Amino acid sequence: MKAFVAGATGETGRRIVQELVKREIPVRALVRDITKARAILPAEVELVLGDVLNLDSITTAIGDSTVILCATGAKPSLDPTGPYQVDYEGTKNLVNAAKSQGIEQFVFVSSLCVSKFFHPLNLFWLILWWKQQAEQYLKNSGLNYTIVRPGGLKNDDNPNPVIMSGADTLFEGSIPRQKVAQVCVESLTNPQARNKVLEVVSAPTAMAKSWEDLFASV
Repeated sequence: MKAFVAGATGETGRRIVQELVKREIPVRALVRDITKARAILPAEVELVLGDVLNLDSITTAIGDSTVILCATGAKPSLDPTGPYQVDYEGTKNLVNAAKSQGIEQFVFVSSLCVSKFFHPLNLFWLILWWKQQAEQYLKNSGLNYTIVRPGGLKNDDNPNPVIMSGADTLFEGSIPRQKVAQVCVESLTNPQARNKVLEVVSAPTAMAKSWEDLFASV
């Protein structure tokens, strides 16, 4: 297995890279700034220059990778096309490149509540709506996929157990980015995680379960 990570220098993406390195899975990281990425990511990571909005650059960058993990996301800005460009068009490009390169599994970090059109986050240029459109494109692609929908993202980790549920069943809660990264990486080696939408939060009152049991429960 060799993992290709898009959004590798973001807060969630860098944690995904760390989890992959911890498991000794080779990583190619798609970055737009090699110098910045080298300061953030582990030295073992192979950095490749490219942009999700440029299909040719992605196809070249994937190289000999066998799985893709996508943790891209539009940053808050005054540009109303940001979420459409990054969260939808960028993901479409990754999916199309994955199909052309014979990728074995595509893991996509989406968001809780994407089905709630009137959610406050959609005031940010319909960001949840565009993530949902990207999810649907991935589902229809024919690729093996895992869609991870985390609750509110926390930068600091905690010992709270993970709660995992199916699509459109969790509508509140939070989760550390580190645990989101763990869900993503664990899904690569667990067949029970394939072709599923996984909604994830964590809570101190939750019962601790193995990854196998969590994936099997959805």
